[in-house]
Amino acid sequence: MSNDTANHSLADDIYEKLVNEEDARACKAIPEEACREVPGNFLTTLLSLFLTKLGDALINPKVTLPWIMQALGAPTWMLGWLVPIRESGSMLPQLAIASWVRRMAIRKWMWVLGSILQAICVAAIALVSVTLSGASAGFAILALLVLFSLARGLSSVAVKDVLGKTIPKQRRGSLTGWADSAAGLITLVVALLLISGFVGEGSLSLYAIGFACAAGMWLLAAGCYANIKEYPGEVDGGNNGLKVAFSRISILSTDAQFRHFVITRSLLLCSALSAPFIVVLAQQQSNVGVSLLALFMAASGLASLISGPFWGRFADTSSRQVMVSAGLLTAGLGLTIFTLAFWAKSLLNPIWVLPTLYFVLSIAHQGVRLGRKTYVVNMAEGNKRTDYVSVSNTLIGAILLLTGLISALEPWVGISGLILILSLMGLAGSWMAMSLPEVEKTNAEKD
Repeated sequence: MSNDTANHSLADDIYEKLVNEEDARACKAIPEEACREVPGNFLTTLLSLFLTKLGDALINPKVTLPWIMQALGAPTWMLGWLVPIRESGSMLPQLAIASWVRRMAIRKWMWVLGSILQAICVAAIALVSVTLSGASAGFAILALLVLFSLARGLSSVAVKDVLGKTIPKQRRGSLTGWADSAAGLITLVVALLLISGFVGEGSLSLYAIGFACAAGMWLLAAGCYANIKEYPGEVDGGNNGLKVAFSRISILSTDAQFRHFVITRSLLLCSALSAPFIVVLAQQQSNVGVSLLALFMAASGLASLISGPFWGRFADTSSRQVMVSAGLLTAGLGLTIFTLAFWAKSLLNPIWVLPTLYFVLSIAHQGVRLGRKTYVVNMAEGNKRTDYVSVSNTLIGAILLLTGLISALEPWVGISGLILILSLMGLAGSWMAMSLPEVEKTNAEKD
């Protein structure tokens, strides 16, 4: 038996175990020749996503970046921009990026380029941490984070398109679920190290080493992703400049299903927006410090570890139902926290209570993310999928910045009031998701 045959057989075996199905090569809505490569492509994509998740864990904008900027003496106001830049920067330019992607018959190279650029930005941040200080270091890190997010946008547009070309419909949710689970394991390990005291705040050189390792993860991911066997897809001819790109927003008025999905996804942002307020509420209730932060990290990591595969398989059956269930879970959790904070605040005092509730929120957020990602990939084919991903991500990037302004209401309604408002958003999002069509069943019938 040749090495290629042996490797192919090993990939088949691992793939079948991960998807837990006898007919592991059953293909839906992908070319016949691509069907033969599904096991290898599944594992290659999974490894690539795992490596980038590891990089993300090392440069966590909610933990590592704030710590290093404080250590460098950057102004405090800069810390508030880390998460918005990290999350929105990769979404806002995707309409323009998609116009470029649409002209590519092979689109994996866009993901590879994005991964390499992210590695360069992270390596540059490592250099900044040992060469600059004060405001100059803060501005440099923010600028590099902007470039990092833009590079991430390249990968974001490409990954969903390549996924749609190389992985069957009934396997895409499982793939994302396993990647999320692996990321959760990494986060959990880091949190346990913090709780044990084995890893302290560390020196600037230690942070630099960590960022250098993260850069290496993105480079390894780029090399891995380059080995995906992708067959040429449809392309658009002619000029696809910004004018044409922004004209694609018109699909919001012409495509009712897509418009419905974007509204639903906007309302379900509540799962992401609620998280920092729960952390702030915990900080107000306790002065434990790093140990409390580590508990929240552990809660998030454990939630991803155990819920990723569950939500993934659930999404392969009905990504719509995943969004409904996760939205209701988010809303119910927020209502519970508001009720306790308003009528029985003392019950929130034990250090484990809010991290435990955050654990439930993290499970719900994993469901929201995985459900909407799987839904948009399965909702369309070819370049229409690229339009859906780029338009929705661009709009959500803008909406994310706007909904972030909800914190301005805090002086009047308090932290628990903000959580209540976001809970009502979750209820509305679940209600909207209930009337979305079942794309998995519809597309399976077509095939």
